[in-house]
Amino acid sequence: MTALPSPVPAVSVVIVARNEAANLPRCLASVRGWTAEVIVALNGTTDASAAIAREAGAVVHELPWQGYRDTKNAALALAKQPWVLALDADEEVSPELRAEILAFLAAPGAHAGARFPRKTWFIDRWITHGDWYPDHCLRLLRKERSRWVGDAFVHERAECEGPVATLRADLLHHSFPSLSAHVAKVNPFADLFLRQQQARGRRFGLGAAVFRPAWRFFRGYVLRRGFLDGFPGWYIAWATAFGALVRYGRLYEAERRREPDA
Repeated sequence: MTALPSPVPAVSVVIVARNEAANLPRCLASVRGWTAEVIVALNGTTDASAAIAREAGAVVHELPWQGYRDTKNAALALAKQPWVLALDADEEVSPELRAEILAFLAAPGAHAGARFPRKTWFIDRWITHGDWYPDHCLRLLRKERSRWVGDAFVHERAECEGPVATLRADLLHHSFPSLSAHVAKVNPFADLFLRQQQARGRRFGLGAAVFRPAWRFFRGYVLRRGFLDGFPGWYIAWATAFGALVRYGRLYEAERRREPDA
């Protein structure tokens, strides 16, 4: 077991969550003892998330939901330390990543942030190929030189003013406790895609609706070797393609849906 640092590094962990009582204990346990501050920013939570976070020693804030980008920027502003480790409640810092982060922070350098691969557990295994891996995430941020950017609705990402290091150890992701949970996310992401496209003034195109799902399957399953993940890899490739088809189908529907002629 890696010895905990003394003194504790000047890092604030920032977690934005809503109704994540099932995931928070694992996430909070993975950062306990080696970070200076843990902040859980809740929005519209109705479960025991707040009590779980406070019991684990985290500082709890209530933030209004402003979309992913703006809510995460509001949570980032709450941090008191110069470095911020931004996590989702369904993520877990592996012991190997913890050791690598501590070594990174202990070494002098001009980096404004660090990114690392994220590995997802799905059905019966860690997914290590295809569109889901390595899924590099920029999550260790120098607060005063970083912000969340991107679309207001979806696909937000962290951005740093300065060089970014790449660490090798994995951030563990427990996003889908079941296959049903994965299927249930198809429509919510389609909703966000529809809002995004409408905000940008983009219209349905048959070429994109045909090409993009086919390309997503080929890229994930063949080019990125999703076939090496067995049946889960096969399912993920098809589900990713289907998700793209649903998104473009929703855009078509929004533009052309009408009632039957009398």
